[in-house]
Amino acid sequence: MSRPIMVDSCWYINQMSDGVDPVKTLSYLAESRDIATCGVIKSEVGRGLKQRERFDKFCRAWDVMLYVESTLERWEETMNLAWSLDRKGIVLPLQDVHIAVCASKIGAVILTYDKHFSRIPGIDATDRIF
Repeated sequence: MSRPIMVDSCWYINQMSDGVDPVKTLSYLAESRDIATCGVIKSEVGRGLKQRERFDKFCRAWDVMLYVESTLERWEETMNLAWSLDRKGIVLPLQDVHIAVCASKIGAVILTYDKHFSRIPGIDATDRIF
């Protein structure tokens, strides 16, 4: 099986803005790859879902995804990576750094439209999966 896909919140949001059901799209990708999430992604996307029915649908989808826990170790890795990037003049949103750390933990490719991830060494990010 191919590498897992960590789906960033901006991908979900852009898909919905374009009138595409991201859960349906991900269900097709899940036939050949593990789809992953973490608490930051769930919280970023979930807070923006206006209807309870849609919120519940997304929660059901996230419940069957590979879940990367935001443990103390993950937060320590996030702090260290953010610190080292900052020292190089690469100041990124903390949530993006944490998502990158979570993706790295499972060797995932990040599905995103956010260009921040390309600035993090060792992270593979793309806006489409074939």
